[in-house]
Amino acid sequence: MSKTLLREYFELCPNGVCEDILTESDKRFIKEGGLMLSGVVQRSETINGNGRIYPHSILEREVNNYKRLVQERRALGELDHPEQSVINLRNVSHLVTELWWNGKDVMGKIQVLNTPSGQVLRELVNANVKIGISSRGTGSIRESREGTIVEDDFNLICFDIVSEPSTQGAFMMQEQKNKSSLIESREAKINGLINNILKKGK
Repeated sequence: MSKTLLREYFELCPNGVCEDILTESDKRFIKEGGLMLSGVVQRSETINGNGRIYPHSILEREVNNYKRLVQERRALGELDHPEQSVINLRNVSHLVTELWWNGKDVMGKIQVLNTPSGQVLRELVNANVKIGISSRGTGSIRESREGTIVEDDFNLICFDIVSEPSTQGAFMMQEQKNKSSLIESREAKINGLINNILKKGK
C-alpha cells in the first residue's frame, strides 16, 4: 500500500494561548515581546474532520520520536501546508517547544519565529485573523467500520499553521461576529498585511 500525505487540523486555545499551561519562562518570553501559541495539536483514537483515526500506539510512537526534534530545537513548521513532505526552511514560521499528552489529546507549545513567514503569522494573530494548526505526515490508510484507520507506517513530519481548518471550530482565534463577510474580510486582511510587510522590507 502506497504512502500518502496526511494532513489534520486541530483547535488551539482561544486567542492562541492557554494561560494556565504557561511556565514562568513562557511568560517572560511573552513579556519581552515574544509570541507563543498553545493547545491541542493532535488526537488519538478519535475520528477527526477528515474521517481518519490515529491508533494511540502509533501516534504515541511518532510523538515520542518528534520530541527528540523538540529537544534539539529542530521541530520547525511552515505557514500554510505545502504539497510536499519536506519542510522548506524559507517558509518556516514557528518552532514547537514542547509536546505532552493529556488523555487522548497531544498538547503543544509553539514559539513564533522572527522570520518572514513568522512576521506574517504575528501580524495575522495581532489582527485577530482566525488561525488553525495542522499536523503533516505520510503513511498508509485502510478502511474499516469505525472509519479510515492510519496504518503503522505513519511518519509525523511537522505541525503547520493554516487559515482554513476543515474541522468546525478548529481555529486558534475566537469566532468573528460577522460570519457572512468572514472569507472576504480575511483574504483582504491577509493580502494587506503581507503587502505592508513586503513594503517594510524594501
